[in-house]
Amino acid sequence: MAHIVIMGSGLGGMTQAYDMRHFGRKEDKITVVSNNPTFHFTPSNPWVAVNWRKREDIELDAATYLKKKNIDFIGVGVKRVHPEKNQLELDDGSTVDYDYLIISTGPKLAFDEIEGFGPHGGHTESICHVDHATQSAETWEKFVQAPGPIVVGAVQGASCFGPAYEYCMIMETDLRRRKIRDQVPMTFVTSEPYIGHLGLGGVGDSNGIIESIFRNRSIKWICNAKVSKIEAGKMFVTEVNDDGSVKKEHELPFNYSMMLPAFKGVDAVFGIEGLTNPRGFILIDKKQRNPTYKNIYAIGVCVAIPPVEATPVPVGTPKTGFMIESMGLTTAKNIRAELDGQEPVEEATWNAFCLADFGDRGAAFVAMPQIPPRNTNWFGEGKWVHYAKVAFEKYFMYKIKKGTSETFYEKMALDALGIIKLKNK
Repeated sequence: MAHIVIMGSGLGGMTQAYDMRHFGRKEDKITVVSNNPTFHFTPSNPWVAVNWRKREDIELDAATYLKKKNIDFIGVGVKRVHPEKNQLELDDGSTVDYDYLIISTGPKLAFDEIEGFGPHGGHTESICHVDHATQSAETWEKFVQAPGPIVVGAVQGASCFGPAYEYCMIMETDLRRRKIRDQVPMTFVTSEPYIGHLGLGGVGDSNGIIESIFRNRSIKWICNAKVSKIEAGKMFVTEVNDDGSVKKEHELPFNYSMMLPAFKGVDAVFGIEGLTNPRGFILIDKKQRNPTYKNIYAIGVCVAIPPVEATPVPVGTPKTGFMIESMGLTTAKNIRAELDGQEPVEEATWNAFCLADFGDRGAAFVAMPQIPPRNTNWFGEGKWVHYAKVAFEKYFMYKIKKGTSETFYEKMALDALGIIKLKNK
C-alpha cells in the first residue's frame, strides 16, 4: 500500500484527488491536506464580488465529498515540506508521511510587494479568494451608493489576467443595470504589453476584440504599467515604452479598485533547493514530476512555467482550468505507472479552453497548446459565452459533488472538438 498525499483542496486538488482514486490502486491510501476546509469554485468569485452570487452558492465542505470516495481529509495547513524525509510538517505540530506527494496549493498572493496594495491593510479589493470576494461585495454595495472612478486590472508580475477582464466587464454591466454607469469613469491598468495579451502572447484576435469591447463600453486602458504604490483613493502608475523607458507617470483617482497581484510559491515550499525556483514555484519535468525529488509531482498555479515572451513589464503565464485538469490526469496516470513498477510516460497537452463572462456577454478562446506556437488559435465573443459560463459553474459543482473530474459526456464532447488532455492520445 502506498500513501499518496495531495496538498490543496481547490480546483486542482479536488479533481486530482478524484483522478488519483480513479486511476490508483484500491489498496492505496489517498489524503488531501489543506488549511481550507471548503472547496470553492474560484471562477465564480467575480460574480460574488458584485452580489450576483453568495459564497454558499459556490462553496462545499471538502471532507464530506472526499469521504464518499474513500479519500481522507486533514484540515490543517502545511507549515513545511521536508522532501528528504518524505514528510509534511503541519501547522499544529503533527507530521504526515507520504510515499508520493502532489503539490496543488495554488499560489501565495504577493500583495506585500507593492505599498498600500490588497485587502489586508491596503486600499484595493481582491477576487482571488471567496473570502476576498465576499469582502469586495460589501465594499461594492457601499460604492454604488456613492459612485466615482474605478481602477481595475493586474499589477506587474501578474499571470492570471482573465479574471481582471471578467470583473471589469461584470462591474460595468452591474453599473448599467443600476443606471449609474454615467457616474463611473473606468480605467483598466495592466502590465500586459497590449490589451488581450493575457500572458499568452494573445489568442486569435483577442487584442482587437477586447479593445473593441472596451471602446464600446467607454473603458480606458493603460498597458505596460507598473504600479509603484497605492494610497487611499489614488494609484500611482508608471507607463513604460516598449524599450522599458518611462512614457508617462499617472496618478489615478479611484473610489473603488480591484487589482490582481503577482503570485509566489507558498511558504511551505519556498526556498527548498531543487524543489522550487527563486519565486517559490515547483520545478517539474514533462511528466509533472520534480527532477530532484522524483516522488513529488505538482499541478496548477504552483508550478514553474516561464513567460511566453519577453515584455517591457514582467508578465507571467497563466494556468487555466483545463490546463490544470490536464496536469492532474497526467499525474494520476504517471503515479499509477510508478506503483506498477513502470516508468511514467504520460505528458499533458497543456491545451487551454476558457470561458470568460462579461456580464451580459462573454469571450471564449481555444489555445492548443496554451504556450505558442499553436495548432489551434481561436478567440470569439457573444451572448452564448455568458450562458455557457453559468452552465459550466453548475456542471463543475455537480462534478465535485459526484466525485469525478470528468464525465463521459464531457470527454466525448471535448474529444469531438479535438481538445484532449494527454499527448499522443
